[in-house]
Amino acid sequence: MMEHVPISHVLIVTSAMFFIGAYGFLTRRNLVTMLIGVELMLNAVNINFVIFDRYLFPNQIEGHFFALFIIAIAAAEAAVAIAIFINLYRNIRSINVEEVDKMKY
Repeated sequence: MMEHVPISHVLIVTSAMFFIGAYGFLTRRNLVTMLIGVELMLNAVNINFVIFDRYLFPNQIEGHFFALFIIAIAAAEAAVAIAIFINLYRNIRSINVEEVDKMKY
């Protein structure tokens, strides 16, 4: 199935995913939407690893191992981030970035 899709098409889609995630991370004020932007960027990188592995080394699976490693890191990052968000919400009743500085005092 992947033999019919040119690599340039996949790179265009993953580039769009990455930049949409970066835009979401940089422009949003809510911590949850910022986390979604980071996850979108990580998924774009995962797709790139798998596609480059498929096109450059068709009989090997190193790209898949990199993708699995990044998925594990993303899951751990999401779990820690959500725990921090819950703690922030318990203390200041908000998860907006501007109000996080209230935790200093």
